Amino acid sequence: MKKIALVTIFMTALATVAFAGTIHGKVSGVSGESVVYVEGVAGKTFPAPTQHITVDQKGLMFVPHITAVAQGTTVEFLNSDSVAHNVFWPSISGNKKLGHNLGTWPQGQRKSFKFDDPGIVPLLCNVHPEMSGYVIVSPTPYFAVTDKSGDFKIDNVPDGAYTVTAWHEGAKNKSNPVKVAGDTTADFTLSK
Repeated sequence: MKKIALVTIFMTALATVAFAGTIHGKVSGVSGESVVYVEGVAGKTFPAPTQHITVDQKGLMFVPHITAVAQGTTVEFLNSDSVAHNVFWPSISGNKKLGHNLGTWPQGQRKSFKFDDPGIVPLLCNVHPEMSGYVIVSPTPYFAVTDKSGDFKIDNVPDGAYTVTAWHEGAKNKSNPVKVAGDTTADFTLSK
């Protein structure tokens, strides 16, 4: 009985690996980091991640400046500066009904928020108007932040046809149809 269960687990794992691919490519036309994500997988929902992500407020900056997370992720906002900070966002992807203000808190404290709505979240601090950052909430767990040269890689994407979107601060998003079958290339050229 144990051997049958082990064989079943092994075959299921093998089938999962055999039908998952990688999307890799380059985002060009802009400099610095971008975020690339798969828009959705038909008929599939994803459980909320259990791991929390931290965005620090340090040196009067959001660190990291760009944070990509899967929908349902809880982000903890830490204040490492010796001054009070505030975190708010006026909207998510332009929807002002999804705006939120976490309030203001002193050094060493943190506040958290669970991002259940996918989209672009522009982070601001009403105490320090020069501060800005972004949380990009991907509707799927298939996303990547590019390196500074624009290269990215998204692993374990189920084989299939998808819309893949590239986002960059200050540029227009670009979405492309991509058919994943093993190792797949998707390049994007963005413009302001």
